[in-house]
Amino acid sequence: MNRREALQQVTWLMGGLSAPAVLGVLDGCRAAENAAWKPQFLSEGQAELVAEVAEIMIPRTATPGAKDVGVPAFIDAMLKETYPREDRERYVSGLEAFDAAARAAHGEGFVRLDAPQRLALVQRFHDAALAEEGAAGPQARTLQRPFILMTKELALLGFFTSRVGATQVLQYVAIPGSYHACVPLVQAGNGKTWAVEPGGRF
Repeated sequence: MNRREALQQVTWLMGGLSAPAVLGVLDGCRAAENAAWKPQFLSEGQAELVAEVAEIMIPRTATPGAKDVGVPAFIDAMLKETYPREDRERYVSGLEAFDAAARAAHGEGFVRLDAPQRLALVQRFHDAALAEEGAAGPQARTLQRPFILMTKELALLGFFTSRVGATQVLQYVAIPGSYHACVPLVQAGNGKTWAVEPGGRF
């Protein structure tokens, strides 16, 4: 088993994250708020589409949304810095097919659709991709993830490794206190999942 295969096995056990996604985080990639960022891998139009898809997946509510914490810039940087060429090409071709589906269904590109149309298209592509992975069963780990699931993976990773995601949505203590054994989550973290294992970093 080579290094890439080993990483794929480990990341599957960690919840299905792709090896490049995990490597990017280990190398220090995380979302950072920067309203003036310019895409380095994606075109301006592609970056705008990705930003809108990510915002549907993680909308602004009582806490900031994907665009607020810099998830689009994170996705662009991860694609440029950590993903191999074949994955980048698959992502871009999937993005273009997604936008083409919007044009075929509504006569306009995705970013020009109204909110319900955008949501419905994202939901349709997402559900179809999950159904395909579900039908593959144990072989799902060998599938090449489509644009919509790669975007979801990177959006979640970028959001929950951002300062907002780790400290406002998750429970985070930089220097943990005393050890408490098995206790209910509502007692351990005010009902929030922990951003990192105690003693770790986000």
